[in-house]
Amino acid sequence: MMARLRSPTGCPWDREQTHRSLRFHAVEEVYELLDAIESGDDHELEEELGDLLLQVVFHCQLARERGAFDFERVARRIVAKLIHRHPHVFGNAKARTVDAVWAQWERLKRAEKLGTRHERPSALDGIPRHLPSLLRAEKLLKKGRKSGLAGDDPAPLVPGRPGNTSVGRQLFALVAWAQRRGWSAEELLRQEAQRVERRWRRKEQRQVGRAKRPAKD
Repeated sequence: MMARLRSPTGCPWDREQTHRSLRFHAVEEVYELLDAIESGDDHELEEELGDLLLQVVFHCQLARERGAFDFERVARRIVAKLIHRHPHVFGNAKARTVDAVWAQWERLKRAEKLGTRHERPSALDGIPRHLPSLLRAEKLLKKGRKSGLAGDDPAPLVPGRPGNTSVGRQLFALVAWAQRRGWSAEELLRQEAQRVERRWRRKEQRQVGRAKRPAKD
């Protein structure tokens, strides 16, 4: 299908696309998938999974045209990675807790990249640059704590009239405070924004209802 769409007799839009031009389409599809998951609608979930799969297939076709790799190689590579990083399932290693699994995963990942151009010398490497700032802070704190770099949490919130820098510091402190308690600051903020949005929508509906109400004689 993708080869046909990319062919000289295919779709002009599809023929023009590159890895770079498509890069944010994948991000958008992931967020639409999140909406489908939260809605609990299997029909929407099925559709959005297909849309996300299309992004993978599209990039594989572009790579195939360049002679770099294809969909089969991508699939084989992820299967090989999963087998290698789950020796407690496919081998004789022991990992009976989630923490043990994560520690083993990180150790194997570092060993795989050691001596290659993808080696990550810092324990803080590997955090995507385009993550939303709250998620990035959570990832940074998690890696920092696992590596012993984080130390104590950032300074607690202080009253007063903060400037730009201190607002950022306080936000980071809130992320750390939430994470210590097993909460996701990203998810908490999303839930609060949804709660506020629902309240504002109800308020808006009441205002519209009053505006439409006929005036008394």
